[in-house]
Amino acid sequence: MANLREISRRRSSIKSTMQVTRTMEMISTARIRKALERAAEAEPYKDAITRMLANVAAAGFDASQPLLAKHSEEKHVLFILIASDRGLAGGFNIVQERAVEHEMAQLRARGVKSSVITCGRKPTEYFTYRQIPPVMSFVGISSEPNMDEADRIASYVMEGYATGSIDRVVLYYWHAKNRIEQAQVTEQLLPISREQLMMPNKPRTPEALSAVGAHAHTDFAFDPSAEEVLGHLMPAYFRTVIFHALLDSAAAEHGARRRAMQSATDSAKEVLSALARTYNRERQGAITTELTEITNGASALEDN
Repeated sequence: MANLREISRRRSSIKSTMQVTRTMEMISTARIRKALERAAEAEPYKDAITRMLANVAAAGFDASQPLLAKHSEEKHVLFILIASDRGLAGGFNIVQERAVEHEMAQLRARGVKSSVITCGRKPTEYFTYRQIPPVMSFVGISSEPNMDEADRIASYVMEGYATGSIDRVVLYYWHAKNRIEQAQVTEQLLPISREQLMMPNKPRTPEALSAVGAHAHTDFAFDPSAEEVLGHLMPAYFRTVIFHALLDSAAAEHGARRRAMQSATDSAKEVLSALARTYNRERQGAITTELTEITNGASALEDN
Protein backbone atom coordinates (compact mmCIF):
# COMPACT_ATOMS: atom_id res chain seq x y z
CA MET A 1 0.00 0.00 0.00
CA ALA A 2 2.90 2.32 0.68
CA ASN A 3 3.94 1.92 -2.94
CA LEU A 4 0.42 2.78 -4.10
CA ARG A 5 0.40 5.94 -1.98
CA GLU A 6 3.77 7.00 -3.46
CA ILE A 7 2.49 6.45 -6.98
CA SER A 8 -0.65 8.47 -6.19
CA ARG A 9 1.45 11.35 -4.89
CA ARG A 10 3.59 11.30 -8.03
CA ARG A 11 0.51 11.33 -10.25
CA SER A 12 -0.95 14.29 -8.37
CA SER A 13 2.33 16.18 -8.62
CA ILE A 14 2.64 15.55 -12.36
CA LYS A 15 -0.97 16.60 -12.95
CA SER A 16 -0.29 19.91 -11.19
CA THR A 17 2.84 20.46 -13.29
CA MET A 18 0.94 19.60 -16.46
CA GLN A 19 -1.70 22.22 -15.64
CA VAL A 20 1.07 24.83 -15.38
CA THR A 21 2.73 23.81 -18.65
CA ARG A 22 -0.58 23.71 -20.48
CA THR A 23 -1.46 27.18 -19.19
CA MET A 24 1.93 28.58 -20.24
CA GLU A 25 1.50 26.98 -23.66
CA MET A 26 -1.88 28.69 -24.09
CA ILE A 27 -0.46 32.06 -22.98
CA SER A 28 2.45 31.82 -25.42
CA THR A 29 0.07 30.78 -28.21
CA ALA A 30 -2.00 33.90 -27.57
CA ARG A 31 1.02 36.21 -27.40
CA ILE A 32 2.90 34.89 -30.43
CA ARG A 33 0.21 36.11 -32.83
CA LYS A 34 0.58 39.69 -31.63
CA ALA A 35 4.39 39.45 -31.65
CA LEU A 36 4.44 38.10 -35.21
CA GLU A 37 2.10 40.85 -36.35
CA ARG A 38 4.32 43.50 -34.76
CA ALA A 39 7.41 42.08 -36.48
CA ALA A 40 5.55 41.87 -39.80
CA GLU A 41 4.43 45.51 -39.49
CA ALA A 42 8.06 46.62 -39.06
CA GLU A 43 9.28 44.53 -41.99
CA PRO A 44 8.18 46.95 -44.78
CA TYR A 45 10.05 49.85 -43.17
CA LYS A 46 13.18 47.74 -42.83
CA ASP A 47 12.87 46.66 -46.49
CA ALA A 48 12.31 50.24 -47.66
CA ILE A 49 15.29 51.75 -45.85
CA THR A 50 17.50 48.84 -46.94
CA ARG A 51 16.49 49.28 -50.59
CA MET A 52 17.05 53.02 -50.29
CA LEU A 53 20.48 52.38 -48.83
CA ALA A 54 21.23 49.94 -51.64
CA ASN A 55 20.38 52.54 -54.29
CA VAL A 56 22.56 55.16 -52.62
CA ALA A 57 25.43 52.68 -52.21
CA ALA A 58 25.26 51.86 -55.90
CA ALA A 59 25.65 55.55 -56.75
CA GLY A 60 28.38 56.44 -54.30
CA PHE A 61 30.01 54.31 -51.63
CA ASP A 62 32.49 56.42 -49.68
CA ALA A 63 34.75 54.03 -47.74
CA SER A 64 36.37 57.00 -46.01
CA GLN A 65 33.26 57.64 -43.90
CA PRO A 66 33.75 56.49 -40.28
CA LEU A 67 30.90 53.95 -40.37
CA LEU A 68 31.96 52.57 -43.76
CA ALA A 69 35.72 52.42 -43.27
CA LYS A 70 37.17 48.98 -42.55
CA HIS A 71 39.73 49.03 -39.75
CA SER A 72 43.19 47.79 -40.64
CA GLU A 73 43.53 45.66 -37.50
CA GLU A 74 40.95 43.84 -35.41
CA LYS A 75 41.54 44.59 -31.74
CA HIS A 76 38.04 44.66 -30.25
CA VAL A 77 34.91 42.74 -31.28
CA LEU A 78 31.48 43.61 -29.88
CA PHE A 79 28.67 41.03 -29.74
CA ILE A 80 25.01 41.99 -29.46
CA LEU A 81 23.07 39.09 -27.98
CA ILE A 82 19.27 39.24 -28.04
CA ALA A 83 17.56 36.60 -25.89
CA SER A 84 14.82 36.65 -23.24
CA ASP A 85 14.04 37.63 -19.66
CA ARG A 86 12.44 34.31 -18.76
CA GLY A 87 13.39 30.68 -19.19
CA LEU A 88 11.27 27.60 -19.92
CA ALA A 89 11.81 28.10 -23.64
CA GLY A 90 13.96 25.11 -24.51
CA GLY A 91 17.36 26.07 -25.93
CA PHE A 92 16.28 29.61 -26.85
CA ASN A 93 18.72 31.25 -24.43
CA ILE A 94 21.48 28.74 -23.81
CA VAL A 95 22.23 28.02 -27.49
CA GLN A 96 22.97 31.67 -28.26
CA GLU A 97 24.77 32.27 -24.96
CA ARG A 98 27.14 29.38 -25.56
CA ALA A 99 27.69 30.43 -29.17
CA VAL A 100 28.75 33.94 -28.12
CA GLU A 101 30.87 32.58 -25.25
CA HIS A 102 32.63 30.23 -27.67
CA GLU A 103 33.38 33.07 -30.10
CA MET A 104 34.72 35.22 -27.27
CA ALA A 105 36.99 32.38 -26.11
CA GLN A 106 38.39 31.97 -29.64
CA LEU A 107 39.07 35.71 -29.89
CA ARG A 108 40.72 35.65 -26.47
CA ALA A 109 43.04 32.87 -27.65
CA ARG A 110 44.09 35.10 -30.56
CA GLY A 111 44.71 38.04 -28.27
CA VAL A 112 41.64 39.97 -29.46
CA LYS A 113 39.51 41.78 -26.89
CA SER A 114 35.75 41.21 -26.95
CA SER A 115 32.66 42.51 -25.14
CA VAL A 116 28.94 41.85 -25.22
CA ILE A 117 25.67 43.77 -25.10
CA THR A 118 22.88 41.63 -23.65
CA CYS A 119 19.16 42.05 -24.25
CA GLY A 120 17.31 39.91 -21.72
CA ARG A 121 17.72 38.91 -18.09
CA LYS A 122 18.92 35.37 -18.89
CA PRO A 123 21.97 36.33 -21.00
CA THR A 124 22.79 39.15 -18.58
CA GLU A 125 22.87 36.72 -15.65
CA TYR A 126 24.75 34.14 -17.73
CA PHE A 127 27.69 36.39 -18.59
CA THR A 128 27.73 38.18 -15.24
CA TYR A 129 28.05 34.82 -13.47
CA ARG A 130 31.01 33.97 -15.73
CA GLN A 131 32.79 37.20 -14.82
CA ILE A 132 32.08 38.78 -18.24
CA PRO A 133 29.98 41.83 -17.30
CA PRO A 134 28.05 43.21 -20.32
CA VAL A 135 28.96 46.73 -21.42
CA MET A 136 25.22 47.36 -21.79
CA SER A 137 22.28 45.28 -20.63
CA PHE A 138 18.50 45.52 -21.01
CA VAL A 139 16.14 43.50 -18.81
CA GLY A 140 12.40 43.34 -18.38
CA ILE A 141 11.39 44.22 -21.94
CA SER A 142 12.38 41.19 -24.04
CA SER A 143 8.76 40.37 -24.92
CA GLU A 144 7.87 44.04 -25.57
CA PRO A 145 10.98 45.75 -27.03
CA ASN A 146 10.90 49.46 -27.80
CA MET A 147 12.71 51.85 -30.13
CA ASP A 148 14.59 53.48 -27.25
CA GLU A 149 16.43 50.21 -26.65
CA ALA A 150 17.43 50.03 -30.32
CA ASP A 151 18.50 53.71 -30.32
CA ARG A 152 20.80 53.24 -27.33
CA ILE A 153 22.41 50.13 -28.79
CA ALA A 154 22.85 51.70 -32.23
CA SER A 155 24.33 54.90 -30.75
CA TYR A 156 26.84 52.92 -28.68
CA VAL A 157 27.82 50.77 -31.66
CA MET A 158 28.21 53.68 -34.10
CA GLU A 159 30.16 55.85 -31.67
CA GLY A 160 32.49 52.97 -30.76
CA TYR A 161 33.14 52.04 -34.38
CA ALA A 162 33.61 55.65 -35.52
CA THR A 163 36.15 56.37 -32.75
CA GLY A 164 38.03 53.14 -33.41
CA SER A 165 37.37 51.50 -30.02
CA ILE A 166 35.30 48.78 -31.74
CA ASP A 167 36.52 47.03 -34.88
CA ARG A 168 33.71 44.54 -35.57
CA VAL A 169 30.09 44.19 -34.45
CA VAL A 170 28.16 40.90 -34.65
CA LEU A 171 24.45 40.49 -33.93
CA TYR A 172 23.00 37.23 -32.51
CA TYR A 173 19.26 36.56 -32.32
CA TRP A 174 16.49 34.12 -33.24
CA HIS A 175 14.31 34.65 -36.32
CA ALA A 176 10.66 33.55 -36.07
CA LYS A 177 9.89 31.75 -39.33
CA ASN A 178 6.34 31.11 -38.17
CA ARG A 179 4.48 30.14 -34.99
CA ILE A 180 6.41 26.87 -34.74
CA GLU A 181 9.88 27.27 -36.27
CA GLN A 182 12.74 29.53 -35.18
CA ALA A 183 16.10 29.97 -36.92
CA GLN A 184 19.36 31.08 -35.35
CA VAL A 185 20.72 34.25 -36.97
CA THR A 186 24.28 35.59 -36.83
CA GLU A 187 24.67 38.88 -38.71
CA GLN A 188 27.72 41.11 -38.96
CA LEU A 189 26.63 44.74 -38.64
CA LEU A 190 30.06 46.35 -38.93
CA PRO A 191 32.19 46.61 -40.93
CA ILE A 192 29.72 46.71 -43.78
CA SER A 193 30.77 46.55 -47.42
CA ARG A 194 29.27 48.10 -50.54
CA GLU A 195 28.11 44.66 -51.70
CA GLN A 196 26.32 43.99 -48.41
CA LEU A 197 24.42 47.27 -48.60
CA MET A 198 23.27 46.40 -52.09
CA MET A 199 21.80 43.03 -51.05
CA PRO A 200 18.67 43.84 -49.04
CA ASN A 201 17.38 40.79 -47.14
CA LYS A 202 19.31 38.22 -49.24
CA PRO A 203 21.81 35.55 -48.18
CA ARG A 204 25.27 37.10 -48.49
CA THR A 205 27.14 34.20 -50.04
CA PRO A 206 30.46 34.85 -51.88
CA GLU A 207 28.80 34.01 -55.22
CA ALA A 208 25.98 36.47 -54.61
CA LEU A 209 28.37 39.21 -53.52
CA SER A 210 30.42 38.90 -56.71
CA ALA A 211 27.26 38.92 -58.83
CA VAL A 212 26.11 42.17 -57.22
CA GLY A 213 29.36 43.88 -58.06
CA ALA A 214 28.93 42.93 -61.72
CA HIS A 215 25.36 44.17 -62.12
CA ALA A 216 25.19 47.23 -59.86
CA HIS A 217 23.42 50.25 -61.33
CA THR A 218 21.12 53.10 -60.26
CA ASP A 219 18.81 55.57 -62.00
CA PHE A 220 18.78 58.14 -59.18
CA ALA A 221 20.49 61.53 -59.06
CA PHE A 222 21.40 62.84 -55.61
CA ASP A 223 21.65 66.36 -54.22
CA PRO A 224 23.68 66.61 -52.05
CA SER A 225 26.02 63.85 -53.20
CA ALA A 226 25.21 60.16 -52.79
CA GLU A 227 28.16 59.81 -50.41
CA GLU A 228 26.71 62.47 -48.08
CA VAL A 229 23.21 61.01 -48.26
CA LEU A 230 24.65 57.59 -47.43
CA GLY A 231 26.30 58.98 -44.33
CA HIS A 232 22.98 60.34 -43.07
CA LEU A 233 21.11 57.12 -43.85
CA MET A 234 23.50 54.78 -42.05
CA PRO A 235 22.38 55.64 -38.46
CA ALA A 236 18.72 55.11 -39.38
CA TYR A 237 19.64 51.82 -41.05
CA PHE A 238 21.39 50.46 -37.96
CA ARG A 239 18.56 51.50 -35.64
CA THR A 240 16.02 49.84 -37.92
CA VAL A 241 17.96 46.59 -38.26
CA ILE A 242 18.50 46.31 -34.50
CA PHE A 243 14.88 47.17 -33.67
CA HIS A 244 13.57 44.62 -36.14
CA ALA A 245 15.90 41.99 -34.65
CA LEU A 246 14.44 42.77 -31.21
CA LEU A 247 10.89 42.37 -32.52
CA ASP A 248 11.78 39.20 -34.39
CA SER A 249 13.43 37.73 -31.30
CA ALA A 250 10.34 38.53 -29.18
CA ALA A 251 8.14 36.57 -31.58
CA ALA A 252 10.64 33.70 -31.66
CA GLU A 253 10.72 33.64 -27.84
CA HIS A 254 6.97 33.04 -27.60
CA GLY A 255 7.17 30.37 -30.30
CA ALA A 256 10.03 28.59 -28.57
CA ARG A 257 8.25 28.68 -25.20
CA ARG A 258 5.01 27.40 -26.72
CA ARG A 259 6.84 24.49 -28.31
CA ALA A 260 8.79 23.73 -25.11
CA MET A 261 5.63 23.79 -22.98
CA GLN A 262 3.77 21.63 -25.48
CA SER A 263 6.62 19.10 -25.36
CA ALA A 264 6.58 19.20 -21.54
CA THR A 265 2.81 18.64 -21.48
CA ASP A 266 3.09 15.69 -23.89
CA SER A 267 5.88 14.18 -21.78
CA ALA A 268 3.76 14.60 -18.64
CA LYS A 269 0.89 12.77 -20.33
CA GLU A 270 3.18 9.87 -21.22
CA VAL A 271 4.51 9.66 -17.65
CA LEU A 272 0.95 9.75 -16.27
CA SER A 273 -0.06 6.95 -18.60
CA ALA A 274 2.90 4.84 -17.48
CA LEU A 275 2.17 5.56 -13.81
CA ALA A 276 -1.50 4.65 -14.31
CA ARG A 277 -0.47 1.25 -15.67
CA THR A 278 1.95 0.77 -12.78
CA TYR A 279 -0.69 1.84 -10.27
CA ASN A 280 -3.28 -0.56 -11.69
CA ARG A 281 -0.76 -3.41 -11.73
CA GLU A 282 0.28 -2.75 -8.13
CA ARG A 283 -3.34 -2.38 -7.04
CA GLN A 284 -4.32 -5.61 -8.75
CA GLY A 285 -1.39 -7.35 -7.09
CA ALA A 286 -2.44 -6.01 -3.70
CA ILE A 287 -6.02 -7.18 -4.22
CA THR A 288 -4.83 -10.61 -5.33
CA THR A 289 -2.61 -10.89 -2.25
CA GLU A 290 -5.47 -9.93 0.04
CA LEU A 291 -7.83 -12.44 -1.60
CA THR A 292 -5.20 -15.16 -1.30
CA GLU A 293 -4.73 -14.38 2.40
CA ILE A 294 -8.50 -14.43 3.01
CA THR A 295 -8.86 -17.74 1.14
CA ASN A 296 -5.97 -19.32 3.03
CA GLY A 297 -7.42 -18.11 6.33
CA ALA A 298 -10.85 -19.54 5.52
CA SER A 299 -9.26 -22.86 4.54
CA ALA A 300 -7.31 -22.98 7.79
CA LEU A 301 -10.52 -22.40 9.80
CA GLU A 302 -12.30 -25.18 7.95
CA ASP A 303 -9.42 -27.63 8.64
CA ASN A 304 -9.66 -26.87 12.33
